[in-house]
Amino acid sequence: MSIKKICLAGLFVLAGPIFALAAQSGAAAAADRPALDAFAAAHFGRTDAPPVSFLYGGKLSSAFLAGWQAAVEPPAAGSAGDKTLKSVVYTDPATHLRVTITSTVYRDFPAVEWVVRLKNDGPADTPIIENLMACDIRLPAFGDGPVTIYRALGSSADRSDFAPVQDVLSAAGTVRFGPSGGRSSDSTALPFFNVAAAGRGIMAGVGWSGKWRAAVTKTDARGLRLEAGMDATHFKLHPGEEVRTASIALLFWKAGDRLDGHNLWRRFVLAHHTPRPRGVPVELPLSAGVGFGGPFPCNEYVCATEAGALAAIDRLKQFGLEVDNCWIDAGWYENATKSWWSGVGSWEVNRANFPRGLKPVTDAARAWGNKGFVLWFEPERVYEGTRLDREHPDWLTTLPGNANRLLNLGDKQALAWLTDHIASFLKAEGVTVYRQDFNFDPAPYWKAMDAPDRVGIAEMKHVEGLYSFWDGLLARVPGLLIDNCASGGRRIDLETIGRSVPLWRTDYSYFEPNGYQCHTYGLHLFLPASGTGNNSTRKYEFRSSMNGAVVTGWEINASFNVVQAVEDIAEFRALRPYFYGDFYPLTEYSTSDDAWSAMQWDRPDGRDGIVLAFRRPMALNASITILPRGLDPAGDYEVSFDDYGITLIKNGKELAGGLAIKIPDAPGSLLIKYRRVR
Repeated sequence: MSIKKICLAGLFVLAGPIFALAAQSGAAAAADRPALDAFAAAHFGRTDAPPVSFLYGGKLSSAFLAGWQAAVEPPAAGSAGDKTLKSVVYTDPATHLRVTITSTVYRDFPAVEWVVRLKNDGPADTPIIENLMACDIRLPAFGDGPVTIYRALGSSADRSDFAPVQDVLSAAGTVRFGPSGGRSSDSTALPFFNVAAAGRGIMAGVGWSGKWRAAVTKTDARGLRLEAGMDATHFKLHPGEEVRTASIALLFWKAGDRLDGHNLWRRFVLAHHTPRPRGVPVELPLSAGVGFGGPFPCNEYVCATEAGALAAIDRLKQFGLEVDNCWIDAGWYENATKSWWSGVGSWEVNRANFPRGLKPVTDAARAWGNKGFVLWFEPERVYEGTRLDREHPDWLTTLPGNANRLLNLGDKQALAWLTDHIASFLKAEGVTVYRQDFNFDPAPYWKAMDAPDRVGIAEMKHVEGLYSFWDGLLARVPGLLIDNCASGGRRIDLETIGRSVPLWRTDYSYFEPNGYQCHTYGLHLFLPASGTGNNSTRKYEFRSSMNGAVVTGWEINASFNVVQAVEDIAEFRALRPYFYGDFYPLTEYSTSDDAWSAMQWDRPDGRDGIVLAFRRPMALNASITILPRGLDPAGDYEVSFDDYGITLIKNGKELAGGLAIKIPDAPGSLLIKYRRVR
């Protein structure tokens, strides 16, 4: 039987009604402005209870902070476009410790965020500050019944990266979570989560690119306590010394469905925490590797050459493979060995392979239709014997028996040198996308730097230095995009996503499509902008990689399917805008090869959307029923199945009631497009 006949024989069948959509459902209707206003009024006034807690000289801040001098100081209460800013400063009259809480209340979203700074304005060291929680709030009437925390794992280079996690508190109790190491989304926790009760909830984000922890406590039948901040703090401040800790964002939602809260958060992230180089969220690129390193003993891009990179660009151009960026990863720099990692710390071009530097290669990319160029760095790691290790050991922290050193971004001289060197390098060599990796855990180095009465100081200064470094690059290199990589996606948080995007979000088994589907499912509940890799033009594999950005590792040889590659690129460009829409998982999460995976992205403003469905290789059932979301039950929709050449016109209520779809082959994929026509 032909595919056409299979389609006509019932590939797309409307199932019976399963649920009805309310006319005012969705993320927009979920905004809980009264809850935000009440929260802001209770916590960010001069005489209010600040949303922070710590011990100071052994005493809990709630016992004394209200008695300190309090004043609104610059930035004074005021407006900045779509947000209202306020700084409240609490000063201890005895020791002159200043605690500044700077809050931002958004007008276009029911969201607030704040950051806490501490400064010693006294003549002597402060008493010990410990257990500093940037967020410590109590909501005595949060809601009746169980509380569910919807969150996700971080990245550990596994198929289960970003896997959804649900923790249910039916009675009084606490759920605690945080990353396993010193990178903010390492392995055990992503720093975004949704705390939901009956009909309402709070989306939360932690902005700390180090080791953080959070706790959600159901205090009684209705009450809730939320804590978040750095994992370990026990420090004194020297005279004149100032530090900052984690930033916190809360978004208040009300709805019958927690996915409305997730989608309201996605819209907030797009509006206020996504790079916007031209006033709109950055369009993520389709990139192609052009510096492959060659056979063993070469690895990564160590054996890449100018001639090879120019030939790769010519090859892409020859076959009409119109990517946005060309890409060279680890290994292009000075290095005494054939191992890419042994050269980190010498950020100068390997002149044996690139005798004229990288400029001839980046110029060739720009001449070919103004293509951008992605270049890899790992500046925080310095390998023994490299240039920085030889010339500036005073900037480095070492551990016994470990060849890796940590460049201390809390050192002002090191930070100034790095910012100047990398910014100048990017401009001189024509690099438009700065790719920063971070392939080891900094927490042991920070611990080694801290004295017993300074626990947390090294981490605070390093993390703030990272933000200053990225801000400096963005200011000095016009139009620069930063790609945030840390062994894949191990440093994703509220502070990094506003400055960067993870174009390679996981180091899980390169190009494995079923795992990539799982990663999209979990990460898109919180983060609309990310990318991953692809090395196959087959529809199933390429569609599994699509989610805003794609990095191709295509080897254009005799077996390469050029026609399919051109089709894939065209399809990616057509679908790319949809990945910024509202996100709905349409199947249960599963890492199994015998499962289906189906996901929907809906654009309410465009009144259209897409569904990507995957029948994995061992899935026995050739059909499933999906429940499309976000549709107007009174509207008519044109539903297109381009893979089979079929278009249907169906009512929104019928579609929401259930759509049975079939994929004859395993593995196989199906793209469904829809748009409202009435």
